[in-house]
Amino acid sequence: MVSSSHEALHRIFQQEPGLFARAARHLGVAFPPPLSASELSTDLTETRPLERRVDTLLRMETEDGSFVLAVESQSAPSVDKPASWAYYLSHVYAKYGIPPVLLVVCPDRKTAAWAAQQFDIGPRQWPSLTLRPLVLGPNDVPVIDSPDEAARDIPLTILSAALHRCGPEADAILNALAKALKSLSADDEITAGTFIELTEQGLGTSRAADLWRHLMAVDLSFFQSQTAQKLREEGRAEGQANALLLLLHHRGVEVTEGDRERIESCDDLDVLDLWLTRAIAATSMTEVFAPAGETSGTAD
Repeated sequence: MVSSSHEALHRIFQQEPGLFARAARHLGVAFPPPLSASELSTDLTETRPLERRVDTLLRMETEDGSFVLAVESQSAPSVDKPASWAYYLSHVYAKYGIPPVLLVVCPDRKTAAWAAQQFDIGPRQWPSLTLRPLVLGPNDVPVIDSPDEAARDIPLTILSAALHRCGPEADAILNALAKALKSLSADDEITAGTFIELTEQGLGTSRAADLWRHLMAVDLSFFQSQTAQKLREEGRAEGQANALLLLLHHRGVEVTEGDRERIESCDDLDVLDLWLTRAIAATSMTEVFAPAGETSGTAD
């Protein structure tokens, strides 16, 4: 199952597409800031049964032209990933006709070093394809421990906290981030709530996550507001929807695109819990979606 920290390392680029250009400067690569950015479908599935999904896919419009940014959150080296990444880039290029860029975000130095290598695909004598990911790891994103600096770029500070969560710098980063969020105006409450949730997800199960929850409880009164509570409800609904889709996939239940959209758009936790319970034994989506009060038709 995909972890919350995995999600945060690519979702932060959905929340703030301009973060890519700012973060890439630390890799020595100058991308112009986007004039606009729009999310594309992350479903790269072909007509074959094999399903492939990139973590985040964004079309970036800049003064130098357009490119498609594929963001992958990678927690450990994997011998299968280079082939998948090459597929993502070639498929995106064939589908949209726009140059693709692969950004791999890694929470530890070992994985970052592995992902940063050049992957040659093809015979030793003549590789037909060379894969060159851009990689952001703990060594590539600065430690932002000043409240003033954190306030200037909160998304980059969240990324800094996520990538340095296991290091001695984590406490200082989180304290700076909490102060920066506290300085936001009341009109920014929804945005602050999103940043709070992303930070907590990015910290995963590290010790720093406990400090963050303490800081939120003590320092930020709006963390208890109705807006923040609503955001947490939406996060739980999204988690239930993802769990339901994963269960259906592993059980081999056929899920149409319409079924997927119905599940992902549902924000009623009681309904999602009912569907998840039914999916444990259901053999079809008709059984899962049966009206409330009806049995799924499956045997006990």
